[in-house]
Amino acid sequence: MSNGSGSVRVEIFDQVYNLRGSDAEYILKLAEYVDGKMRAVSQQTATVDSVRLAVLAALNIADEYHLLKRRVAVPAAEAQQRASKLASALDEVLDEERRAG
Repeated sequence: MSNGSGSVRVEIFDQVYNLRGSDAEYILKLAEYVDGKMRAVSQQTATVDSVRLAVLAALNIADEYHLLKRRVAVPAAEAQQRASKLASALDEVLDEERRAG
């Protein structure tokens, strides 16, 4: 919840944090996501060490981030290659027209 001073109270894995930010709703969503990741990791592991759980959750989030980043980068690279091929084809057509004209 926001208290109006730019501070947002969130709870992550039963710990309360006061975070600063201009978008309280966004901060709450991020905290909820991290809390969910920590809880999922805690169900899959035997550890009760919250620092260890936080690191494992961070690794899971980093993995998701890099997989999504890779998915975005590949189509962008493919689009750049197609654009380059089209530009080369257009240059060839224009060169032929110049020679013929």
